[in-house]
Amino acid sequence: RAELPDNLKSLFRPVAMMVPDYALIAEIMLYSEGFGNAKKLSRKMVSLYSLSSEQLSKQDHYDFGMRAVKSVLVMAGQLKRKYPDLPEDVTLIRALRDSNVPKFLSFDLPLFSGIITDLYPDSDVPYVDYGDLQKEIESQLRLAKLQVVPAFVGKIIQLLETQLVRHGVMVVGLTLIGKSTNITVLSKALSSLRKKKSDDPSHQSTKIFSLNPKSITMEELYGFSNLMTGEWTDGLVAILVREAVSQGGESKKWVVFD
Repeated sequence: RAELPDNLKSLFRPVAMMVPDYALIAEIMLYSEGFGNAKKLSRKMVSLYSLSSEQLSKQDHYDFGMRAVKSVLVMAGQLKRKYPDLPEDVTLIRALRDSNVPKFLSFDLPLFSGIITDLYPDSDVPYVDYGDLQKEIESQLRLAKLQVVPAFVGKIIQLLETQLVRHGVMVVGLTLIGKSTNITVLSKALSSLRKKKSDDPSHQSTKIFSLNPKSITMEELYGFSNLMTGEWTDGLVAILVREAVSQGGESKKWVVFD
C-alpha cells in the first residue's frame, strides 16, 4: 500500500471509495436469517466490534472486519434454526462469543466479556453442555495416554465450532503446545461418535490428509507449468484435494498443513 509516484498517479483517474455500513449489512442479514429484532441487534453488534478493535490488544490473527461479521451472522442463523425458542439477543450473544473466544488470547477474554456485559446487561447466556462430544473427547485423550485438562478439551470443542462457520481454519500457538493433538483428537472423537450413530450432523467420520508444506518447494506444493511444453503438473495440494473429493459421501476430509 505504498504511495504511487506523481508521474504514475497522473495516468490514473481518481476513484471515490466509502466505508461499508456494517450496521445496515448486519441488519439485512439478520432479517434474512429470521431475526425479528434485527435493527437493534445489528447496532449493538457493530458497537461490540468497534469497542473490541479499540480496547483489545493488537494481534495479527484478530479480525473485526466484514469477514468476521459475516461468520458471526452465519453462526447466529444456525443457532436460530437449531434453538428457535431461545431469545434473539441470547442467540446473537452466543454466536458472538462462540466465534470470537477461540481466537482471543487469555488476557483479552475478560475485556471481551466485559464489553458483552456492558452492551447486554440484562441477558444471561448459559454455557453450552456438549454432552456426548465432550465425553468422547475426554475418552480419546485417555486412550492416547494424555491428561484430561478442561482448558484443552475446551480448545478442541472450539476448533469444531470454528469449522462450522469457516471454510479454512488456522490453529496457532507455540511449539509443543498441543496443536496437532487438538486436530487428531477431534477427528477421532467425531469418527467415534459417528460409529455410535450420533444424530448430530456435525458428527461425521473424519479422515486427515496431512502434509508438511515446509519440507517441499512451492512447485511441488501447488504445481507448476513446464515453460517448454506448457504441460501442467499437479502439486501435492491438488492431488490430496482431488483424492478427498473423489471419496464422496458425508464424511469429513481435512487437508492439514502441519
